[in-house]
Amino acid sequence: MKKIFFINLLLLITSISYSQSSGIITYERKQFWINIMSKFPFATKERIERDMMAWGKDQGKYSQKYKLYFKENNTLYIQDKDENNYGYSWKQDSYVLTRNHTDKTCKDLIGLLGKEYLIEEPMPKYKWKILNEIKEIQGYLCMKAETMDTVKNTKIVAWFTDKLPMQGGPEGLNGLPGMILAVEYNGDDAVVEAISIELKDDVTIPYPKKMKGKLIPRNEYHIKYKKYIDESIEGKRNPYWQVRY
Repeated sequence: MKKIFFINLLLLITSISYSQSSGIITYERKQFWINIMSKFPFATKERIERDMMAWGKDQGKYSQKYKLYFKENNTLYIQDKDENNYGYSWKQDSYVLTRNHTDKTCKDLIGLLGKEYLIEEPMPKYKWKILNEIKEIQGYLCMKAETMDTVKNTKIVAWFTDKLPMQGGPEGLNGLPGMILAVEYNGDDAVVEAISIELKDDVTIPYPKKMKGKLIPRNEYHIKYKKYIDESIEGKRNPYWQVRY
């Protein structure tokens, strides 16, 4: 009954409807390195304190911006082309996620350790649990939901609204009855949150002209990803210096 009450409350408060069926959502992604590193099994109190002294003040200071374009049940999630690397010139791994929400398929180009992989298959499915909490993000009241990342074995919290003309969200997440405007990974390790929402009558989705990479199933990509993480942790190294958290 409580869950029904919260859903009805959300629908009542966010009763404004929009005629536009397309738009652009800009997300800001922050990683909190000390929080991530402190959870490794090899992390000692002395090492955590040393890392906090060295990098603690910069934790969450830098961010990356991504854009989610949506139109007619299609979405593209890609890093903002105007983003910079704060004076550094390293080559970033590819991270281009496309979704067709009509036929539930995806085409993703994802980099891993200097190699490009292309995944073309049905959209991944998530087992969500909707909770009795709400908060406002960019003027939209959002409900809370939880699922698990079975590859990293971490909890994912998502905040979604049903008052945007599209379902889906950042980071390739989907399966909730609305648009995800914020994601929290493992509590305080990484946060992705909408910083602007622009609804337009018509949006041209800027699909990359070329999406070239080795075609593999998603589960094979996950095996490669997890193998590197496990080997790094076994060697007492932070794997997320080299791969996306």
